Amino acid sequence: MNKTKRTEIFSRWREANPNPTTELKFSSDFELLISVILSAQATDVSVNKATEKLYAVANTPAAILKLGVKGLKQYIKTIGLFNTKAENVIKTCRILVEQYDSQVPRTREELEALPGVGRKTANVVLNTAYRQPAMAVDTHIFRVSNRTGIAPGKNVLEVEKRLLRLVPGEFLLDAHHWLILHGRYVCIARKPRCGACIIEDLCEYKHKTEIE
Repeated sequence: MNKTKRTEIFSRWREANPNPTTELKFSSDFELLISVILSAQATDVSVNKATEKLYAVANTPAAILKLGVKGLKQYIKTIGLFNTKAENVIKTCRILVEQYDSQVPRTREELEALPGVGRKTANVVLNTAYRQPAMAVDTHIFRVSNRTGIAPGKNVLEVEKRLLRLVPGEFLLDAHHWLILHGRYVCIARKPRCGACIIEDLCEYKHKTEIE
């Protein structure tokens, strides 16, 4: 795929959705961090349901730390892998209180050192909270990048690096959100909704479907 095609694809996404953002609900950088940790192998909908109640009573590192692992589990037990996530969130909150004055760090290295925070989580925080050009490649973005031809790669890291290199600069800060939303609602895994796709004529997928 050439630069002209990529530019047109992202131009159409921007026109359709000028201010894309995560579907996780949060009101602070800290809430975003915790929600992203909880969202691993879970849906944003399930995370939002749990955090709506959690953040109403505890939405700072100190407040969640006060709940303890057992108390936190009561709020997140509907989320997959909640036992491990509860342990990681409490450990992360303790580090934030003791080392960062309860602030979320702004570098990849510091973020990835937090329990429960991998490269993808760090990228979400860097991009969404701090507006850095980071690309959090999940299953949706990996699929869309390969299927459309925007940035094909054999693994997540390869796709991430290619996206950062190939997405035109003017779209880089929001590209992650457009890609994930496209993969979640249009370019779905089993049968992509090609007939309802605004970039169908630009996409290089060879097995397009006609069903909307």
